[in-house]
Formats: sequence, structure tokens, C-alpha cells
Amino acid sequence: MTPRGTDHHDGSLAAADLLQAALGLASDLDLPTVLQRFVSASADLTGAKYAAINVLDARGRSTTFVHTGIDDRLAAMLGRPPHAIGVLGSIPSHGTLRLDDLMHHPTFKGFPPNHPPMGSFLGAAVRVRDRVFGYLYLSEKAGGFTDEDDEAVITLAAAAAVAIQNAQMYAESERREHWLRAGQQITTMLLSGAEEEEVLAQIAASSREVAGADTAALVLPGLSDTWVMEIVDGVGADELIGTVMPPDGRARTVLRDGNGLVVDSLSRARAMRVDAMRQFGPALYAPMQSDGRGVGVLVLLRRSGSAPFGPSDLATAETYAAQAALALVLAEARHAQDVAALLDERERIARDLHDLAIQQLFATGMQLETVRRRAARGVDPSELTGIVEDALDNVDSTVRQIRSIVHALRDPDASAPLAERLRREASLARTGLGFAPSLVITVDGRVLDSAEALDGDAGAIDDRVGEDMGDDVVAVVREGLANAARHARATAVAVRIDVGGEGPTGRITVEVEDDGAGLPPERDRKSGTDNLAARARRHGGTFTLGATSEGRGTLLTWQAPFSGRASA
Repeated sequence: MTPRGTDHHDGSLAAADLLQAALGLASDLDLPTVLQRFVSASADLTGAKYAAINVLDARGRSTTFVHTGIDDRLAAMLGRPPHAIGVLGSIPSHGTLRLDDLMHHPTFKGFPPNHPPMGSFLGAAVRVRDRVFGYLYLSEKAGGFTDEDDEAVITLAAAAAVAIQNAQMYAESERREHWLRAGQQITTMLLSGAEEEEVLAQIAASSREVAGADTAALVLPGLSDTWVMEIVDGVGADELIGTVMPPDGRARTVLRDGNGLVVDSLSRARAMRVDAMRQFGPALYAPMQSDGRGVGVLVLLRRSGSAPFGPSDLATAETYAAQAALALVLAEARHAQDVAALLDERERIARDLHDLAIQQLFATGMQLETVRRRAARGVDPSELTGIVEDALDNVDSTVRQIRSIVHALRDPDASAPLAERLRREASLARTGLGFAPSLVITVDGRVLDSAEALDGDAGAIDDRVGEDMGDDVVAVVREGLANAARHARATAVAVRIDVGGEGPTGRITVEVEDDGAGLPPERDRKSGTDNLAARARRHGGTFTLGATSEGRGTLLTWQAPFSGRASA
């Protein structure tokens, strides 16, 4: 491009520069990059020393201010972007405002402190049709701006407006995608059996990150008819948590009406009765509703002076809040169903104990009573032997029945072969992961169900592993798949079971490997992995959890010898 401060004597060169600048604007969808290219190209094409663009929201407030010609130190001293008042407010929506000296304009109000002196000025609206996205400011061109500068700026502003519109639409679509992913993560956590407290904390943390907020809070039902900020993530969490929302406040109104709202500034709001919220500026309230039932309110907050939330922010936050509410309601219904199933199971166990074990013990007791009475009458002991042996057989049968009932209580599917139980775990994990994990079971080097496998391989697994260790193997696979679903953000998960050898040299190895984000630097909740380590120690085995050999993802390894003795 032509160096800044020179004139364009060659019209074809200027046209070529203008075309190149316009094409450069259309080549990027990153808004800050588009804006910086625009102001730099405008200054280069016109020879202006200073150039800036002020991007406005739907209400005419500045959301982004990009400049060139002023260093960052001086820009920091100037503070907030200029308002569209005075000379800047006189720029027409069509055409340009060209001044030889802006200080002589009747609307000039003076420069703010530390502002460099400026004389010649050229301003133009950046718009598509009748929608103005912002205003371009150019100043300090030697000899003043010309008609050619007007034409160049108008042409470039039109190209910039389209580029800005495209960049904003792209950014909005990315935000919607991030909201969608956050909602899917919440659903996955609930389906994976995560604790409700953990899910609520994730809802707040995800929404704060995606919305670009400084703080996110969940207003949830408290005692009696109160609604309380129970979950808070971000700035001022210690001050906000536990805050009881006023009965006629914004949060309760949003919950009652089912419609979200945006507040420009809480610090300037007249009716603000929650003192802890006065430190914030822009706020967004989104109802968490499912089928007309209010579950809570998602509140997003930004510091004073931050960009306000827009209509698209509200729409996406409302969709996310509704999705989170539905997931919580479904989890609540599932919990109620689990409780009902548990009560039914208890009733079944009580019936089995009464009809089988207790009745048989009662009959055994009557047999022993008969022995006692006959022995008291001096009956020959040899005549009592048969009755005692029957009673002992009944006791053994009763013990077996009670063991069977207790075993069924521990795991209704425990009677199924281990290979089938592992396939079931992999199938159930599809819902939480969003895809089916791979499962490979190997016996003495032969892959189960392959052409090389023997007919007795599936049975050999149960014979060697045993019932007690089989339960632990299923628990290890279940925990490994659940961790991958909750934390890994993986696209592939592989489960490998290797059974090899017999007797003292026999060993089973379980591996669960994912290609996800890997282990976090700090893990707050380690109860699941502690349980896996304890299960390994019971059988004289080992447990490790670390990065894969490629350095990406996580590898869980659990192994135990068949000859290991489980201890209490």
C-alpha cells in the first residue's frame, strides 16, 4: 500500500490499492482482525496520521474501539472510547463529514485530557443498507482530505460493514455452538450419574465462560417460599452465595413470568435491594424452566463498564437454561424412579426371606423341637439321627437361599457371564460418551468372538477370574468409562481386557484408554480412583492412572493375579 502521508497521483494505483484493501477485509472472520485491517487500510489510503473505528450496539453504545496512530500507553491514558457526540455525533449516516479543522466546527466540545491535537478530519458511517455498525474517524492529513479520500473511505466502509457483519454472524454462531456443547456436557454428566451439586456447579462455570461473564449464579429454591443464590462462580462469589432474592425482584419476576431480561447496569439501577450485586454493571437473567415448572434462574454478571449483554446473548442463555432445567428434571424423575425400584426390591427381598428362608428355618426349628421332646422321654438316640440330619440339610439349604438373595441384591446382573456383563457396560456407556467405546476381550492371546477363539474361552474367563474378582473388574470398567464421559471430552475410548495364564502365574489386566484432554493439573474429586486402587489391593494387584504413550489422553490400568486372596 502507499505509505501513510503520501498523495495518490496515479488513479489506477489508488483503485488497485482500494480493491486490495477491500478484498483483505473480506478474507477474515475474526472481528478484531477485520477492524484493525480496516483502520490501517483507511489511514494508508488517505494518508491520515490517526484513524479509528467505533463499533456500536443496537442502542448506539460503543462496544469496540480500534485505533491506529496512537500508542497503547497514550490510549490507556485517554481511558474510555469517545461518545458519538459533538463533532463525532455530526457524522451523517450517508456520505461523509469532512473538515479542514474540526476545532472550528460549531459542535466541537474540546479534547479530553492527554488527547493529541487534531485538525483536519474525515468521518463516515460504516453501514450495510440502513444499519449502521459504527463510525470511522480519520484525522491529521497534511494538506487536508480530498474528494478522492471521500470516495475511498465510502467504498472501504461499505466493504468493512459487510466484513463486520459476517464476522459478527460467525462469532454469534460460534457462541451458539459453545452454548450447545455446554448443554450437552450437562446432560452427559447427569446421564453418567454425576452428583447434582457437581452438575449445578458445572452449569454455572460453563455459562460464565461461554457468555464472557465475570460471574454466574444459580438462584434455586430455599426454605419455605424463598429463592437463594446457592451456586456462584466467579467474581464476588463469597459475597453473593447465600443471598436471598427479594420477592418482587428481577430474579423472582423472571421465574414467575418465564421471560428472561437484560439489565444495562446494576450499579446504576434505582431499584437494587441486593447490595452485593451493586458492584456489577451489565446483567442477564434467564429462567430455568421445564414444561412450565420453574427450577431456578441463571444470572450472568459483568463488571461495571463492560459491554452489555445483547438480544442474542439472552436468546442463547435462555435456551441453555431451559436445557439444563430439563436435564435436572429428568435426573430428578430418574432418582424418584430409582427410589421406587429400590422400595419394590426391598419388598421382593422381604417376600423371598419370608416365603423361603424364614419358613424353612421355622420348619427346621420344629424338627429340632421334636428331637428335644423325644430326647427328654429317653428315646434311643439312633432314632433321632435321621431327624437331626434332615434339620442340618434344611439349614444348609436356607444358608444357600440367603446367600442367593444377598448376591442378587448386590448386583442383579451378577449371574450373567463376565464377558456379557462387560459388553453391557460398554453398551450403556454409549449414552454418556455420545459414541460407542470399543471393547476387546483377550483370553491367552485369542480375541474373544474372533475366528481364532475357542468355544470355551468365554467360560474360561469366569472359571479363572471367579465371582468376587469379576464384580471388581466390572466396577473398574464402569468407573473408567464414567470418568471418560465426565472429564475427558474424548472422541474415542478403548476398553481392553486381557486374561492370561492359570494358577500362580495367571493374571487379568484391564485398560481403559481415551484420546481426550488428559488429567487436570489438580483433581478435587478422587473417590472413584481411590476405590479402584482399593479393589486392586484386595487381590494383590496394582492400579495406575496417567497419560497415554502418545502424551494425549488418559490410560487407566488395573491388574490382579488370579491367586491373589481378597481381604476384608
